[in-house]
Amino acid sequence: MDRHEYEHRIINRIVENHGRDTRQLLSILREVQREFRHVSPEAQQKVAQSLGVCITQVSAVVGFYSFLSTVPLGKFDIRISDSITDHMLGSREVAAGLCRKLGIQPGESRQDGRVSLSFTSCTGLCDQGPAGLINGYAIPRLTEDRTDEIARLINDDIPLGEWPEEFFAIKENIRLADRLLGNPVRPGEALERTVALDRETMFGEIETSQLRGRGGAGFNTAWKWRFCYEGPETAAVCPPGQPAAGIERYVVCNADEGEPGTFKDRVLLQSCADQVFEGMTVCAYLVGAKQGFLYLRGEYLYLHDQLEAVLAARRRRGLLGKSILGREGFNFDIEIRLGAGAYICGEESALIESLEGNRGVPRNRPPYPVTHGYLGKPTVVNNVETFFAAAAIAVRGGEWFAEVGTEKSKGTKLLSICGDCARPGIYEYPFGVTIRQVLEDCGAADVLGVQIGGPSGTFLSDKECDRKLAYEDLATGGSFIVFDRTRDVIGIARNFTHFFAHESCGFCTPCRVGTALLKNLLDKIAEGHGATGDLAELSRLGRFVRSASHCGLGQTAANPILSTLERYPEIYQARLKTIDFEPGFDLDGALATARRLSGRDDANAHLSQS
Repeated sequence: MDRHEYEHRIINRIVENHGRDTRQLLSILREVQREFRHVSPEAQQKVAQSLGVCITQVSAVVGFYSFLSTVPLGKFDIRISDSITDHMLGSREVAAGLCRKLGIQPGESRQDGRVSLSFTSCTGLCDQGPAGLINGYAIPRLTEDRTDEIARLINDDIPLGEWPEEFFAIKENIRLADRLLGNPVRPGEALERTVALDRETMFGEIETSQLRGRGGAGFNTAWKWRFCYEGPETAAVCPPGQPAAGIERYVVCNADEGEPGTFKDRVLLQSCADQVFEGMTVCAYLVGAKQGFLYLRGEYLYLHDQLEAVLAARRRRGLLGKSILGREGFNFDIEIRLGAGAYICGEESALIESLEGNRGVPRNRPPYPVTHGYLGKPTVVNNVETFFAAAAIAVRGGEWFAEVGTEKSKGTKLLSICGDCARPGIYEYPFGVTIRQVLEDCGAADVLGVQIGGPSGTFLSDKECDRKLAYEDLATGGSFIVFDRTRDVIGIARNFTHFFAHESCGFCTPCRVGTALLKNLLDKIAEGHGATGDLAELSRLGRFVRSASHCGLGQTAANPILSTLERYPEIYQARLKTIDFEPGFDLDGALATARRLSGRDDANAHLSQS
């Protein structure tokens, strides 16, 4: 059997194992890459033929996700986190050291095919970096000793399964537990109470709790679930409060927490997955869904088998599958789908596109997923923490949850705290806690500022420590990055701006072009070539990208620049040159190749630019 026939058989088997379902395209391509270390143009053609779809559909998906490669990766593929918190812990030095030890350059594969090394935006291990991935599996705390041993293992061609287990040990780092983390729900407990009550009573408990989505936007959870259940498409044919028979509904857990500095969902899935799945199942009962999905970010591959085991155990206990808890007609199951390195898939409509086997490009809204989501059907999309909280509310009641918090922000919030602090990790606080209290608890000193809500959030100065975490003041998805006075404000904004330029899906011009322009202009200023006019242009361009972009990525991409420029104008001013203008494009430098080819370097072969 020649190589082409062998590849065709393997690809055909992978496609068959996925039921020749085009919605499983991303999963199919992930398996093809795992088998052959890349998805070659020939493999793309074979996948397209096996699925009966156009090659352009397959190629578009391969080109969209950063974990998929059209050129061969090494047998050991290393990806070092490029998140700012990893930078602060020396990730660039780690990468340089590994490259020296392995004899490669970043972005390359070694000639013998043994190893490749590149950077990835964030691994979700911000509390235990510098971190990276090896063949997709997370590896924290990349110390000098550890990288020495990794280089030896790779050079000796030791299979990954034989590497020391401690290399892959991920700590939970739960530092402070309140009413959610401190009161876990027994498997089945929330479901037992839910089915014991009528649907309206349980909807009432969720409404009383005033639970809002914990992903950052803060939409009222009860409203979303009820709207999915009653949706506008049922109003013409059903009595009030009754769903139309036969209309499929779906429940999706968004575990694609790609915001640098955020890792709370990773900890919940690692430590409390049963309660998360319980919350999804409660939701399914209330809205009438029979199918659920956990969309797990590709960086959390190491959790996949563990989560599948939890799901299998729940099926054995009668907590998933057909006739849950022996109740006829209560049928619901959950499927795990893995992402492949696309930050934009954290946006709910982009996530749904990915679930359907497409590029993760955000949809036009309205309509919203709650009425036209997965396969055009009513779909609830909430994040991990929201379902985790919903299970507790189902057991202990809405009033119990709403006892703490503020008027508009009830309950508690999990924070992922990292950066310049003595005790990074997960902290649970009632809404209304001050920034000052959080900084004291995590052991932060000599604070320059705090980034709330990740790069898409807000940079706070040390003069704003009495502000509160609450939707009426500082809303956050949970990221809390501390910076001390050794850090460079412009360097922080620059890292975040590069992140957004890299992660833009390219769908709309304001984001695709605007993020690149913001990056280039900030680079110019950071490198000492900026003029006063550049600051005005930076602000103008940032406001335009914010107002004109299609989705939340573009609408928040300028936040790092605008929030630091507002709070630290003197730092930006100090970086400027003492001239009115310096062009952002070096016209004379662009002619260097022409001079070299022509053998000329006299004055007439140079251009002045003013």
